[in-house]
Amino acid sequence: MNEPPTQPQPPAMPGATTQLMQEARAGLGRVLAGQSEAIDQVLIALLCQGHALLEGVPGIAKTLLVKAAGRLLGLGFQRVQATPDLMPADILGTTILRPGAEGFSFHAGPVFTDLLLVDEINRMPPRTQAALLECMEERQVTTDGTRRALPAGFTVFATQNPVDFEGTYPLPEAQLDRFLLKIRMEYPSAAAELEVLRRHHAGTSAGPLENAEIRPVDAALLARARDEVRGIRIEAELYEYILAIARQTREWPTLLLGASPRAAVSLMRVAQAIAAMDGRDYLVPDDVKRGVGPVLRHRVLLKPEAELEGFDADRVLGDVIAAVVVPRQ
Repeated sequence: MNEPPTQPQPPAMPGATTQLMQEARAGLGRVLAGQSEAIDQVLIALLCQGHALLEGVPGIAKTLLVKAAGRLLGLGFQRVQATPDLMPADILGTTILRPGAEGFSFHAGPVFTDLLLVDEINRMPPRTQAALLECMEERQVTTDGTRRALPAGFTVFATQNPVDFEGTYPLPEAQLDRFLLKIRMEYPSAAAELEVLRRHHAGTSAGPLENAEIRPVDAALLARARDEVRGIRIEAELYEYILAIARQTREWPTLLLGASPRAAVSLMRVAQAIAAMDGRDYLVPDDVKRGVGPVLRHRVLLKPEAELEGFDADRVLGDVIAAVVVPRQ
């Protein structure tokens, strides 16, 4: 007797990404006033399962945003406060002798989680930065010659203060290139800041995250949205457009260092997420353009004379986009 044909797996549910974004924006909007662009970019990083660097002055809700996103999506969460004396074992874990036990056992560090928040990552010494680099790239930990896998969805969100450099260790280019996005958080508008005051006055001492009473979204919704992002259709002309932007940065006169091949892949992934957020199953040039700033701003290096003339990465990248021919749709 012939075996019945195997039924194909159903495709990802259409609109999972837009549904997730609607629920996430509403939930996070109850915790943070304003910061809609930063909220979207944090969600893009989670959709793409990529690491993100958040930069902003103290007190602008960088930590709160990441904690709220973790709770909303039902992800395991750990936080590390970086200090100049932080050792690799403090984040990776260590082998210890437990009372009453035979032999040594491994005590897992905070990296063994879904979502790791590293506050003020540039205060972490180089040796500990190098240990975190393996976690970010390989999603594994090596201690005492033993490799231990991290959770499949392990993601690092790191924060840094752009105005205080005393006692800091600048992140090397190799580590910066591991971050999918660099998210800049600006001061909120006057209306948003007024709403912050009202919420704090009306809330309790438990804090804005507890007062908002966030309900986690359906875990299956995040998985479907990630599948949807990976399935976004990309025409051949748009592969060439992404590549042209990346290669243009390597030849741009005011840039000392251009985008790496990893950066081009990251730009493609983020553009797919943007397309899915807009409810499309195909990529358009505007998706790529919207991703250029957050994907490339930390990966390019300006020449000293360009900085003296007042250029910054976003301004240069805007000029690069304008110089690349947009494919016809």
